[in-house]
Amino acid sequence: MKRVLALALLILLALAMTACSDSGVTSNVAAGPPVARTLEQVRTAPDDGDFATSGPVVVENQVDVAALREGVIVDVLAEPNTHVHKGQLLARLDDRQISADLDAASAKTRSIQANLKNWQAETKVLESDLARAQKLWEAGVFTKETLEHARYKVEADKFEIDRESEMLTNAQATERSLALEKEKTRIAAPFDGIVARRYVRVGQKVGISDRLFWVTAVAPLEVKFTLPERFVGKLKNGQIVAVELADDPSAVHHTAVVTQISPVVDPSSGTIEVVAKLQGQVLDLRPGMLANIRLTNLK
Repeated sequence: MKRVLALALLILLALAMTACSDSGVTSNVAAGPPVARTLEQVRTAPDDGDFATSGPVVVENQVDVAALREGVIVDVLAEPNTHVHKGQLLARLDDRQISADLDAASAKTRSIQANLKNWQAETKVLESDLARAQKLWEAGVFTKETLEHARYKVEADKFEIDRESEMLTNAQATERSLALEKEKTRIAAPFDGIVARRYVRVGQKVGISDRLFWVTAVAPLEVKFTLPERFVGKLKNGQIVAVELADDPSAVHHTAVVTQISPVVDPSSGTIEVVAKLQGQVLDLRPGMLANIRLTNLK
């Protein structure tokens, strides 16, 4: 009987320990870490109105100066890091043939102008003769045929004047065309800036559209960056943003004014493009550098 009671107590004790173990497991599961928020929950979370991004420092005027006609480079007058003004000569193509053609066209224009003046003077003489013949015919001295002959001579000279005038117009157009071609042999800076690269050398033959120089403006500087689409309508033209050189803890802090905001969202990245113009002197920034941009109060 005692053995039966002892066995019963052992069974009850084992059952009690099992219950305690199950209770502990349940408690541990309930106290586990919360499930992380989904991406959609993060996107729709309240925005604090501040945002930091980065983008390049740019200038509006920055182009490759290309050849407008084929030819051989005979002079290079600007090297990289040369500051230039709009219209300043950077290089010259061989213009001897085009200059000779232009001189010939100018001579032809002057010759036609002289012929035209001669016909105009002769026409005035014939018009005077016609007026005299008209009076003599009315007086019965000249016959009708003599009067008509004088009139036809005036009309013929007027046709010659028209012909010479058309020839002069054509010669002047040819002269202007050749002058334009000669102008194309002069490679000039399109705006104030600095020569960043030179692609040609003296004696090199170039073709139409070949790159000759890379010229970039140095001011005004701008920063170009993108913002997530959730900021659409929150950023306005004229808003101030903070700008500093990226990865430089000692960088000077600058301000920029938003001047352009893309009216559309890039569907591939879900962003809008923004351009801001830097204010004041920015001696530490150059076109092509990467800058950090901070925006505040975008709620």
